[in-house]
Amino acid sequence: MLSGTQALIDILFLQAERDRRSGLRTAGFVSGYRGSPLGGLDQALWRRQPELEAKAIRFLPAINEELAVAAVQGSQQTGIDPEATVDGVFAMWYGKGPGVDRASDAFRHAHAFGSSPQGGVLVVVGDDHGGVSTSFPQQSEPAMIGWRMPVLNPADIRDYFEFGLYGYALSRFSGGWVGFKAISECVEATVCTRLPDLDHRYAIPDFAFPADGVHIRWPDYPSPAIEERLLVKQKAVLAFARANPLDRRVMGDERAWLGIVATGKAFRDLQEALRLLGIDEDEAARIGLRVYKVGLSYPLESEGLLDFAAGLELLLVVEERLPVVETQIKELFYNAPRDTRPVILGKSDEAGAELLPEIAEIRPWRVARALAACLSRRAGMERFVQVADGLVPVPPPPPVKSPARRPYFCSGCPHSSSTRIPAGSRGQAGVGCHVMACWMDRDTAFITQMGGEGANWVGQSTFTAARHVFQNLGDGTYYHSGSLAVRQAVAAKANITYKILVNGAVAMTGGQAVDGPLTVAAITHQVRGEGVGRIAVVSDSPARHDVRDFAAGTTLHHRRDIEAVQLELRDIPGVTVLVYDQLCATEKRRREKRGKMAPPARHAVINDAVCDGCGDCGKVSNCLSIVPRLGPFGLKRMVDQTSCNKDMTCVEGYCPSFVTVVGGRRRKPAPDRGAARIANLPPPAGPARKDADILFAGIGGTGVVTVARVLAKAAELEGKGISVLDFTGFAQKGGAVLSHLRIVASGQPHQARIAAGQCDVLIACDLVVACGNDPVQAIGRHRTRIVANTHVAPTGDFTRHPGLLPDGAVLAGFLQARADGALTALDASGLADRLFGSNVMANMILLGAAFQQGLLPVPLAALEQAIAGMEAAAEDNRLAFGAGRLAIAEPGFAAPDGGGDVQAPAELPARVEFFAAHLADRRGAAQAGMLKALVRSVHEAESAVMPGASRLAGAVAAGYAHLLADKDEYEVARQLSDEGFLNGLRQDFEGPWRLEFHFAHPWISRWRKGKLTVPEGVALPLLRLLARAGRLRGTVLDPFRFGRERRNARRLAAQYEADIAWVLARLTPATYEAAIQLAELPDGIRGYGRVREGQAEAAAIRRQTLLDSIATEAPGLSRS
Repeated sequence: MLSGTQALIDILFLQAERDRRSGLRTAGFVSGYRGSPLGGLDQALWRRQPELEAKAIRFLPAINEELAVAAVQGSQQTGIDPEATVDGVFAMWYGKGPGVDRASDAFRHAHAFGSSPQGGVLVVVGDDHGGVSTSFPQQSEPAMIGWRMPVLNPADIRDYFEFGLYGYALSRFSGGWVGFKAISECVEATVCTRLPDLDHRYAIPDFAFPADGVHIRWPDYPSPAIEERLLVKQKAVLAFARANPLDRRVMGDERAWLGIVATGKAFRDLQEALRLLGIDEDEAARIGLRVYKVGLSYPLESEGLLDFAAGLELLLVVEERLPVVETQIKELFYNAPRDTRPVILGKSDEAGAELLPEIAEIRPWRVARALAACLSRRAGMERFVQVADGLVPVPPPPPVKSPARRPYFCSGCPHSSSTRIPAGSRGQAGVGCHVMACWMDRDTAFITQMGGEGANWVGQSTFTAARHVFQNLGDGTYYHSGSLAVRQAVAAKANITYKILVNGAVAMTGGQAVDGPLTVAAITHQVRGEGVGRIAVVSDSPARHDVRDFAAGTTLHHRRDIEAVQLELRDIPGVTVLVYDQLCATEKRRREKRGKMAPPARHAVINDAVCDGCGDCGKVSNCLSIVPRLGPFGLKRMVDQTSCNKDMTCVEGYCPSFVTVVGGRRRKPAPDRGAARIANLPPPAGPARKDADILFAGIGGTGVVTVARVLAKAAELEGKGISVLDFTGFAQKGGAVLSHLRIVASGQPHQARIAAGQCDVLIACDLVVACGNDPVQAIGRHRTRIVANTHVAPTGDFTRHPGLLPDGAVLAGFLQARADGALTALDASGLADRLFGSNVMANMILLGAAFQQGLLPVPLAALEQAIAGMEAAAEDNRLAFGAGRLAIAEPGFAAPDGGGDVQAPAELPARVEFFAAHLADRRGAAQAGMLKALVRSVHEAESAVMPGASRLAGAVAAGYAHLLADKDEYEVARQLSDEGFLNGLRQDFEGPWRLEFHFAHPWISRWRKGKLTVPEGVALPLLRLLARAGRLRGTVLDPFRFGRERRNARRLAAQYEADIAWVLARLTPATYEAAIQLAELPDGIRGYGRVREGQAEAAAIRRQTLLDSIATEAPGLSRS
């Protein structure tokens, strides 16, 4: 298997070998700037550094795109250097589409000056036609046409080797640079392919070059001669293309009346469309169809195209986005005699109606419809229209309202803290992970091109009453070009605070280091040199800095003080800078896994009994590792130890439930993993599949791509044709990731993406992602089988909206209906956690479940061999795969072991007893009796109005119990020192460890800011003493009874009792639902101190609305 990224590197090795065989002493040079879809090319090059050095190929990642162009231009100057040590340098520039635009002037100059005869330049352009991972969809051909640079447009990875070597030969012959399209759907795919014939010799056309040639030279001052030479280079390109045709006819014969011309990825879309329409070589000949594949999309080689078009009545051009080939064909035929000129269609038909879109990626079903419309012009071919209409994706019914799986800051991400701004402030975003602050309720808006951060405020600030903004600027962008924006803001005397976010890695593209020696201290000196006056450094670990290394006057602060620092900077006129220093969370975890960094010996744990479910820990930390835990007393929180990066910001939430385990490590479970039963499992029932289109849908960073690769490898071992296409985008940030895997018994799939309605198997690793538009459109109603993980991880919205969770049952039901019931549900995450102590093996369990149902076209031996070849945790993956099989063969194996949360009973008598027992344990029998008495009176009134109903009484049981069992100081102390809690920690952690407790009682806040951390040697004796003092609660000896929290608790309970009595006097069928909502209000009053007060204030507003509603519907006075 070979990915597009790997193929690009192999082109360099192949060219080096061709030169060696030709007796040339050449070297190679690669430079560019990372960015999707070429975000991982530099990392792949670094991994192969020894091979590059052995072939004399130098890789130099540039700090931005235009400087990379200049560096590549310099490699061609070697051809005229009298002191050169090589015959020439074959070079490769790489970058994403926006970088091509940025470097346009550099490309214009470099291409005009040219290449060397034994060198050559390939310009690898990473275009994102669909805007999947760029701020705007990108098509670079118009820019390259403006430079008169030829453009090679490979259809997929299988074209990469041929086109890459062709490009170097073309560059050397024509004296110019050669563009090479690498779009997302090709370069990010993986296929099986063969190496080219390295002994192939290109024909050298008889072309009349000028006496001084067309290659790079000096002197070569700006003059009309340079532009004239560009025209000669373009003619040389066409001469080379005629002598070495890259465009060719691939289907049809001389009897055809309809011709199709396709280029790039659109050619594979066309092939898939033909397959879906049932048109093979024989059928094409019968219906009069001819197909032409264009590899050199600019300039178009005319002789081959004219020969192909001879005798055609109609010509359809299939290409993505703006019409490049279509425009050239129309120009070619514009002056042709009418009787030899076919009707040319492409983006539209003769009447201007759209055939193929200009502003989106095309899909096989769109091509099929356009082709069918053309074919239907001949009698007897209407059937193709019917088939094509059946391929159009059926718009799915709108799924139930559910939070989307939007990308989010990783657990422990520094941006969770650094992008916060003080109330009443404005923030501006930019290029980088921090752009996600825009959808996190952080008053952050607007983005510019990379390097323009803050310059937009220069233009806006004169015309607004707002006097200041905070501008986020990543360290990678700062080094790339953002420092110029700081200079511009200083020159304009703008009131702006730049927050330069130093994270030690370019996390958005894979965690690469910033391309140069950039340190916090260096930044302070640079911006001071630019004229910035006030500079502050904020860090999660100020101790690692020495303020003497900073520019004079720079101050150093802990991150917990960031708001105070921002408030100060906001009021200082002119440009100020806050340098925020904290290592990228993903890079931190990566270094820990590689042994380059010791993981912190700390684990944050939440005491479930103390947690009140307020969600303040999530709001403070903005962390996805704070996950929900549903129990009888509502939606509480727990720390997902698997994903936790130990940033520990969550501990700063205003809540005493957090306990830190210092030292030790998590104890791995040692359950029965069913190894003996797995070994004796029967093979899947039913006939084995030969082909399958399999779609994996899940969350980034959870191993979705890894599992897809394992299955692909198994298929490759079986000699099957495969293609894999990963759509990751912001996947590392907890966003959606899709892996399209196509397996065919022979040959190769035409395209890597699974077409609409053509998915055979959907592995729903995450139900939220699986219910997205693309996976749902891929489902075929009578075709797709779904294997789904019923566990639904919270989305990023949960950190800010504590009650907002996806409903897994509803989402699964939606998919099941879409697939006509063909869905197997399995709590793979729960099973993985029980067997392995974490949920990382959940996706492999799903793969095993799919195999055991006979859904995978790969035998067990090949799968086991592929799993055995995994680089990490091969044995655990083997067991997880087997566990998935066993879960299907023995459903009881996957059933929960009974350790889950106990739910409050639904039936009223049992429900009342449950809450009364809970209350008696915490407050004594007297308050349990108060609860029973109130519920009894409510149920009597409810039965009189709504016979047989008990919803109101059940709501009162939960609501009143919640208010009466308010967690005061005595109860918190009792639960934190409870032996059951401490024994649970002893079971979960091993090795020497100790506890730390974190308190923020109002008494403490009077003399100390933030929480007080107390070691267990001090805390536990005091907690046990306070717990025993609980008998003083409410007496004259109770020191807490006059505290604000205790007074509020008593007031709310008394108010609730009075409200319920008032409502019962006005209870009617018309007021019944409002009465239930009023009874449920206490559930929204959670937390401690200021958090609880804030929720009580919100509940009070809702309370008055409900009381007014009840007063309107029932006779009697209103209540306030």
